[in-house]
Amino acid sequence: MIRGEHIVKSFEGRTVLDDISVSFPSGSTSLIIGRSGSGKTVLLKSLVGLHEVDSGAIYYDDVCYTSLGFAQRKAIRRDIGMIFQGGALLDSSSVEENVKLPLDLFTDQSEEEKLERVNFCLKRVRLENANRLYPAELSGGMIKRVAIARAIVMNPRYLFCDEPNSGLDPQTSVVIDNLISDITEEYDITTIINTHDMNSVMEIGHKIVFIYEGRKWWEGSKDDILRADNPELSDFVFASAMAKRARGMR
Repeated sequence: MIRGEHIVKSFEGRTVLDDISVSFPSGSTSLIIGRSGSGKTVLLKSLVGLHEVDSGAIYYDDVCYTSLGFAQRKAIRRDIGMIFQGGALLDSSSVEENVKLPLDLFTDQSEEEKLERVNFCLKRVRLENANRLYPAELSGGMIKRVAIARAIVMNPRYLFCDEPNSGLDPQTSVVIDNLISDITEEYDITTIINTHDMNSVMEIGHKIVFIYEGRKWWEGSKDDILRADNPELSDFVFASAMAKRARGMR
């Protein structure tokens, strides 16, 4: 489980996160939603440690992450997998080299052990025999699957996903959603996804957190969201559905 208590974060005097308290259970996919500029990306990056919060506390299970020094955080960081919005693959490295990178940086495994783990993860995301390909040779969906393989190669306990369906067609988005959901349940991972995609919300969201103007405005399950008495949430859901429909008509 990951939880934040009274998180405050500001940039240049502007409060972006305003006293947010929230928890995300293990073994399930939790989604952070909200309009652009609402603070959801800052919340995700604060939880993962890419932003230092101004006040409040972040806990990984029973460990207060915000109170730890750089060296002490290293053990928790080894348990974190991250899927960045564009995949963030190294263009000059092969698929195999991209997936193997965390093992090269953080383990003393033999090359044989690393390759065994890399091949296992590539098989898990259905990219067998893609080892020698380079990012320029991959489709958008394949890039995201390589990013997932790299994120899970260290067998993480916590997985953060920043807009994993960004730029993907609806069919490929469903593939990525199901893959993340299956991996989360299979390995009992605490997964947190930052997304605009209401299809993801309705298909794989166990817990939904809606951020509005830097505050936690609503939280609940996917079953609760359509009957929630929350005008701002309803506006967001409607706008997201209309935007998706417009994209589908192009």
